[in-house]
Amino acid sequence: MNQQTVTLTPFHKEFLEKIIRVPSVGGTPEKNAPYGEAVRKVLDLFLTEAKKYGFKTGVIGNRVGWVEFGTGEKLIGIICHLDVVPVADGWSSDPFTLTFRKDETDSVVMVARGIVDDKGPACAGFFAMKGLLDENRIPKNCRVRLILGSDEERTCSCIQYYAAHGEIPDFAITPDSVFPVIFSEKRILQLRIFGENDAGLEAHGGSAVNIVPANAYCVVGGKKIKTAGIAAHASKPELGVNAIELLPCAMVKQRIDISDYPMMKFVKDFSKAEFTRSKENDEYWNLTCNLGILNMDNEGCELRIDFRVPAEANADVLIQAIEKKASAYGLQTEVTLNLPPLLIPKDSEEIRNLTDIWERHMDQFSGFQEEYRKIHIEPKAVGVGTYARHIPNTVAFGIQAPWQIDQCHQTNEHVTVNDFLQWVEILREFIIMNECKYSQYAERTAGSNKKC
Repeated sequence: MNQQTVTLTPFHKEFLEKIIRVPSVGGTPEKNAPYGEAVRKVLDLFLTEAKKYGFKTGVIGNRVGWVEFGTGEKLIGIICHLDVVPVADGWSSDPFTLTFRKDETDSVVMVARGIVDDKGPACAGFFAMKGLLDENRIPKNCRVRLILGSDEERTCSCIQYYAAHGEIPDFAITPDSVFPVIFSEKRILQLRIFGENDAGLEAHGGSAVNIVPANAYCVVGGKKIKTAGIAAHASKPELGVNAIELLPCAMVKQRIDISDYPMMKFVKDFSKAEFTRSKENDEYWNLTCNLGILNMDNEGCELRIDFRVPAEANADVLIQAIEKKASAYGLQTEVTLNLPPLLIPKDSEEIRNLTDIWERHMDQFSGFQEEYRKIHIEPKAVGVGTYARHIPNTVAFGIQAPWQIDQCHQTNEHVTVNDFLQWVEILREFIIMNECKYSQYAERTAGSNKKC
């Protein structure tokens, strides 16, 4: 396939533009909009558009929407979210305008906040469903439901509410991670380090604890000191540059004695190496951490840290180590989130089937090299937290190729048009695979040996 000639249909482009245009960053709760007006607006827009084309739609608790077609008792799920993280500085175009440009290989890419995480995958799921509907290939022995959350980037309470009040799929995927299929997700541990700010330093950095902060600053003696980093997802901090971590060094260069500021000294002295081991077989060896938010003013000081902890590691030991270190600086520690890890049997039928789908499509993704077949096929463990933790019978599957730079939470978030269309094809095949499976189930229960 020549990626330079791949194009979206006018329908695809118009639909994506409408969904991207809404700046659906979580906001202040309002009536019928527990996650803010903008998030509810994009959810209503998506459902209104889907209903125009004959899909059943619904909203549960003003938190989660769904789009469905097909008939039968069995339910297949594709679970996405329409909220996005805040926008950092450095974008080359309006983050909420779908922008097309050429990359270094002359392939067309789409740039926008949410085009990868997770509005793009949500739209790809809908396009897969609509394509089947347009062909009159409507599942007869199962229903297919696209489930649309609206607060994944902050609390995941939306999908927790759905799990308590909505219909649970017999099997579902959430295309909100990477390929191949994800069998394990690390524990997500977030801590708040806080205390008094007796010295009165003003300092701020970061917009969300799960984003590597791209900017930070402090004000000392009327002088403002700024640092600039590179934003990235907290599960892969090595892809970014942390502006909060740079701030103490910038102060020292300005001949400012940071020993007067315990929090700033804590930031300077903090090192992941203190809480990990040097051997790869140790349970903490692939722990990651991100100093996500820093606030210091007259009301006090606080630092919020995001850890992704391997499933086999003891989180209590880590927490105790952080508490001990913080107390040495006169600071306190509070656990604000402790999300257990997820483990799924790698040899299950569902995992094997999804692996087969990925293997059939991987060579169509941008940057593919033949040697990747040996290293990017087997199910993997990741630090990203997805909806799979919160709703039964669900695994993360895709939606980025593992050899590409992770675009989640990145400035100038983007995907090639070619890869986006591969998403649609993979989600279409996921639907067909499961509809076929449940067709066989229905025929067997009716006494037929006919195969799909």
